[in-house]
Amino acid sequence: MQSVQIDGHRVTIPPDASASEAAAISAAMGAHIRDQQAAAAAADEEEPDDEDWEGERFAFAGRLEGVGIGTRRVPREVPTDRWTAAGRADRY
Repeated sequence: MQSVQIDGHRVTIPPDASASEAAAISAAMGAHIRDQQAAAAAADEEEPDDEDWEGERFAFAGRLEGVGIGTRRVPREVPTDRWTAAGRADRY
């Protein structure tokens, strides 16, 4: 087996691969690694979740009412992660 380095990753090429197959494998792996790096960079550039979702608490309360959970006020200390908050909705 032959190994090549692509952007710091070691890729193993099968021994029976022709030169064109090895080039295709290397190109595909390089593109995949670059896509992963670009996706990671884009995720870093996105705005982080605000720790304070003051303006959205009331919208969240409205969504809870819409699904029949209730109309109580959502406390300030509710987790800002929407999935976590929704999972704990029965406690508000």
